[in-house]
Amino acid sequence: MPDSYSIIGGKSLRGKIRLSGAKNVALKTIIAALMFESKVVLDNIPKINDVLELLNLIKHLGASAKFIDKNKVEIDGRTINQNKVDLVYGSKIRVSFMLFAPLLYKFGECFVPNPGGCRIGARPIDRIIKGMKALGISVTYNSKTGYYKAKLTNKPKGIYTFEKPSHTGTELLMLIGLLTHEEVVIENPATEPEIDDLILFLNLSGANIQKENNKIIVKKNKKLFQNKPFSIISDRNEFVTYATLAVASCGEVIIGPIDENLVSSFLSKANLANVGVEKLKDNHFRFYFKGKINPIDIDTTPHPGFMTDWQPSWAILMLQAEGTSSINERVFENRFAYVTQLKKLGARIEFADDKVENPKDFYFFNYKTNKSYNQKIKIEGGAILHNAILEINDLRAGAALACAALLVPGETIVNGVSILERGYEDFEGKIKSLGGEIKKI
Repeated sequence: MPDSYSIIGGKSLRGKIRLSGAKNVALKTIIAALMFESKVVLDNIPKINDVLELLNLIKHLGASAKFIDKNKVEIDGRTINQNKVDLVYGSKIRVSFMLFAPLLYKFGECFVPNPGGCRIGARPIDRIIKGMKALGISVTYNSKTGYYKAKLTNKPKGIYTFEKPSHTGTELLMLIGLLTHEEVVIENPATEPEIDDLILFLNLSGANIQKENNKIIVKKNKKLFQNKPFSIISDRNEFVTYATLAVASCGEVIIGPIDENLVSSFLSKANLANVGVEKLKDNHFRFYFKGKINPIDIDTTPHPGFMTDWQPSWAILMLQAEGTSSINERVFENRFAYVTQLKKLGARIEFADDKVENPKDFYFFNYKTNKSYNQKIKIEGGAILHNAILEINDLRAGAALACAALLVPGETIVNGVSILERGYEDFEGKIKSLGGEIKKI
């Protein structure tokens, strides 16, 4: 199967992009739908590799799951007849870890393997397991098989405080809270808007989930039934990818629809960078090149800060800036694998030794004092880029590398594009609609 792009870059990209639905809502709502006592229809679901893999996985468990229209999925979890997630399917996508909730709901006991996904650092699985145990679930791990075994000994209840917020952990504990009529309280939860969309989906279907101060409270709920299809929010990562590409290519692109609140931290940095931004009607934005891009330093933090998934695309924009900028990655500890690939194009990027007084508090991952980290890069803008052969090794960085190739005159080959296509719907088609030269080979 072709797994590379041939890209001939150097053009100013112009046109209009309609955003796909948010990957991180699509996957979680599909899994949550398995806990319903009815069929569930979800709209605005992107037809991306991760969604297709998840549908195959849950069909293997006995559920019904299929696209019934271009971006509309129907799920029926009432026919699930397996409580063990297949190792091959489960290892492909990280979100498989959230299947603990529907499988415990159906069977009271289940087996889920270590999750897959991009290797951008050690994910906080330990925080999630501690949370499950704190709510009364028995969880053991078999290092020989790679499986976790979870069992409901009593109805989940109680309070769990995340030491550091976990996006997946917050959502999983919310779903586990639906297994009981007792109250479940999650303190110091993640606050990403994708979580809010999942809460909205569940509350419209009979759940009683409330946010108070820095808590999420799951109260006694009815059984879940869907009354009408639910349409998920747009993908803010895709928004940033095409916005930065438009400006870096000296072009002009209209992008939407998306709620401004989902991307406000990006828009504030874009304004500082002298990016041309105009808000249009119906939640669309016009991005255009204004003649000079200012170098801007960023730190990645959880919402409402500058998102870690945005920083590879920001790096592509900063390659075109007049001066030196920096990116300080505080969320994951292995997010700069793309730097060596950008250097193949002639980019001037170096790691910076950033002295942090209290690294365990400063970083959002589990910082270890006996380990060395490269968490900050400096980018010298204005380098003359040339073509090369690039290798993708994680999703968001993959999109950034393809965008970098679109800035370079001549042909660049980008390998491993199936990783990019885990999270971007019709990337090739959307780039072509902007006048870019790209084809799958």
